[in-house]
Amino acid sequence: MEKYLSLRNQYSEFIYNSFEIKEKENEIEIIYNFEIVGLTVFTPKWIFRKPQGFTINEGNEKLIENLVFNLGMVEAVSYFKCVCPKVFKVRAGYIDESQIKWWKKLYINGLGEFFYVNNLLEAMNIDTFMDIKVKSNYKYEKVIMDNVIKGNLIPIGGGKDSLVTLDLLKDFKKDNVCYIVNARGATKESAKVSGYEETGVYEAKRFLDKKLLELNAQGFLNGHTPFSAVLAFSSYITAVMLNKRYIILSNESSANEGNVKGTNINHQYSKSIEFEKDFKEYIENYICNNGPEYFSILRPLSEWQIVNSFSKLKEFFPVFKSCNVGSKEDVWCENCPKCLYVYIMMKAFLTDKEMKIIFKSEMLNEEKHRKLFNGLVYPDDNKPFECVGTKEEINLAVKKIITDCIKKDKKVPLLLQNYGKIENDINLEIKQANASWDNDIFIPEKYIKIIKEYIGG
Repeated sequence: MEKYLSLRNQYSEFIYNSFEIKEKENEIEIIYNFEIVGLTVFTPKWIFRKPQGFTINEGNEKLIENLVFNLGMVEAVSYFKCVCPKVFKVRAGYIDESQIKWWKKLYINGLGEFFYVNNLLEAMNIDTFMDIKVKSNYKYEKVIMDNVIKGNLIPIGGGKDSLVTLDLLKDFKKDNVCYIVNARGATKESAKVSGYEETGVYEAKRFLDKKLLELNAQGFLNGHTPFSAVLAFSSYITAVMLNKRYIILSNESSANEGNVKGTNINHQYSKSIEFEKDFKEYIENYICNNGPEYFSILRPLSEWQIVNSFSKLKEFFPVFKSCNVGSKEDVWCENCPKCLYVYIMMKAFLTDKEMKIIFKSEMLNEEKHRKLFNGLVYPDDNKPFECVGTKEEINLAVKKIITDCIKKDKKVPLLLQNYGKIENDINLEIKQANASWDNDIFIPEKYIKIIKEYIGG
């Protein structure tokens, strides 16, 4: 808190100065200008590949400009958090009072983990954390899209959830495009194994300003930011350029659960149904009508159901990755909460031989993972700050692993040996988990039918 207050007082203003859209022959480059007064100027950029036949013209210029401005508002989170200035000045365009409230809510909730990890919970106050002041009279126009749009834009990250979505929508492959931000091995291979050739994959490139990394190394404030909110606005730009009807996410109902008992702090806030609802309303109120529709097709499902479905997609076992620690090397680090979580869930469905295709080590037989295990499983421990399922789902997986070991007269893994006696037959719990359905969704009716058929409901 002392560092927070000191930096906040020394650098009291953050300014979203401007953005520049450069249309080139094969790409659109977007450069932002952010400033922490008295410290530095940041110039991060995005590069969007121009789809064949697309050009910025009188028919779409206002819409693209509006979307790019708003992408800048969420991109700014990464830079603002360095010192958390008292004042956020917006010079790049005009936003009204309702928009100001919308953005304050996103910053507060999207930085929830940041506040907690940095021991700044008392600063997590939507009324006092930031004062957004608008210093522009240029108002971006909301438009009504009248062009014919069809097909699906499907953001993928190389993990199991988006691969289940691709499998679920495989009958629409000719109208689908996989959307990737900063492609890596797992995302490229996942799309390839799914049968998407180069024309069915669209990559946008996001470039952080290196000065941000330098400030992080110097000890300025750092922490988790709501990347899925960045993904939401950037995918909308892409969907507009590609004339896609739907932007189909792969966020499940488990993303709504928080991480810290007694608070609403949620590592997955920008994957939650609350953000999905807010984003849809923001688009409709301030950006466009009759444009691409944004929703998560896995929202009705639990992680249990998704893992169950993924366990049948064996062709993806060698290529899928969702470990953040090992993402640069495109590996499972096998030492983090995410790896242990995926290990537990997959082990509930796979044979030992199949598990070896994914993981090199037997994570549940390693004492060093005890603390990670406790955080994933036990109710009195905070859930790790990772994209993981609910504790109820993880406990069901643990109970199934133990039950299967006993049935097959196999040794129960080390970390599960003190789990406690399983009093009840878990078949009923499994049956209920397989039939789970969350009705808090925004999914078009035709896709609801597809999902229910896919999971056998």
